[in-house]
Amino acid sequence: MTRLLTLVLLLAALVVAACGGDDDEQAAEQPAATAQADACRPGELQTKRRGTLTVATDKPAYPPYFENDDPANGRGFESAVAYAIADELGFARDEVTWTVVPFNASYAPGPKDFDFDVNQISITPERARQVDFSEPYFSAPQAVVLPERSSLETVTSIDDLANAKIGVQVGTTSLDAVREVVRPNDDPQVYNDSNDVVQALKQNRVDAVVVDLPTAFYLTAAQVEGSRIAGQFEAPGGDRWGALLEKDSQLTPCVSAAIRRLRDSGELDRLEDRWLGEAAGAPKLD
Repeated sequence: MTRLLTLVLLLAALVVAACGGDDDEQAAEQPAATAQADACRPGELQTKRRGTLTVATDKPAYPPYFENDDPANGRGFESAVAYAIADELGFARDEVTWTVVPFNASYAPGPKDFDFDVNQISITPERARQVDFSEPYFSAPQAVVLPERSSLETVTSIDDLANAKIGVQVGTTSLDAVREVVRPNDDPQVYNDSNDVVQALKQNRVDAVVVDLPTAFYLTAAQVEGSRIAGQFEAPGGDRWGALLEKDSQLTPCVSAAIRRLRDSGELDRLEDRWLGEAAGAPKLD
């Protein structure tokens, strides 16, 4: 009986110790979380200029990400996202200033003269070794682009592409999307590079091409006259864009938290629908 009692007491002690360990871990985590929340409070943020949020992008700034080459007007997807992040961080519109930073210079190593940069910058491991990225504010979907004289007069759904001759570049997420999501009856026409895809579209050798949405905007605006975006659709392997910050910036977790709140509230979806959807000529395909 004595040995049994001893064993019971020992087990009880171990349970208490284990519970105490959990309590200790939770207690240790709470101050860290509180400290982080305090660091993100308006007035406590470590910005380049006190009381001002400095946002960078390239020039010229193109639609539909920026309108009229004026990031400060709040029009265009990335301009609107930047102001939404600023609002979440506690900055009024007149407390946001913009600065010009060339695309390639944004992710070069070294100090930055901005708080964060929005410029369709893809999050990659190589860049992340030199700069910080926030959580993604956008994952690029795929888009169907039609030539000027496509045999597909109207496309409103993926099913409408069943009999289409589709052009796509080898080794891309677009090719994966055609095979996994579109699944046309005939194998797609696969080209070695983007120039070959553009030429196929120009010469009407295909009924449509599939590219990521940002490429589709550029292709229809600057490369193939008369072409148009039939629609966009979600597919695996989307290109993720994040706000770019100086390496080990104290603002990084605060910007990420702001983007999470915008995503959870549905505001990011609303901005995407407004600036990259029907209004930008890229309706969603069912």
